[in-house]
Amino acid sequence: MIREYKDKPGKIIAVGLNYRDHATEFNMPLPQEPILFIKPSTAVIHDGGLIVYPKGATRVDYEAELGVAIGRDCRRVRAEDAMDFIEGFTCVNDVTERHMQGRDGQWTRAKSFDTFCPIGPLVTDEIDPGAVGVRCYLNGELKQKSHTGNLIFTVEKIIEFVSGVMTLEKGDVIATGTPSGVGPMSPGDEAAVEIDGIGRLVNRVVAEQ
Repeated sequence: MIREYKDKPGKIIAVGLNYRDHATEFNMPLPQEPILFIKPSTAVIHDGGLIVYPKGATRVDYEAELGVAIGRDCRRVRAEDAMDFIEGFTCVNDVTERHMQGRDGQWTRAKSFDTFCPIGPLVTDEIDPGAVGVRCYLNGELKQKSHTGNLIFTVEKIIEFVSGVMTLEKGDVIATGTPSGVGPMSPGDEAAVEIDGIGRLVNRVVAEQ
């Protein structure tokens, strides 16, 4: 199955510090269990949509991630059964206001601005989520390059963990974490998240009017 992604998920559950190199990049210890946060549905835009650089922001970063689209409602799923509840996989850009994240000490405000969650361009079940390359380009320059084999917690383990906390509903998206190389964007920049077998999610940054 491959289809264009134009959905509006009920919730986006994201995993922080899920690549070993990203934890090292921020001088943080490897987590013992997944670190979760939620982005609102109002943050979602699609391929070609505009990322709005908010007034008052001082550093807005790109974060390339593999996204997991949930195919049916589930609760307390075992890791070995997780794939039965997945519709497919997509690209996510977990846009973050980095200075607010540091000041607040928790991540809700920094991750939740409108347009801060581009998703797409496709959703597909025809990839192995543990064996694909993840890249991010800024204005055509490669900034992030890694592989889902470097995830600390696999997609299956993430589904088990998250569904033990909350009900996952059809259409929800899980963002599985970003590798090292995150960095700032400015109005006029173009960010492209590229994942093997899914394609390129491309979005331009504009200043808030």
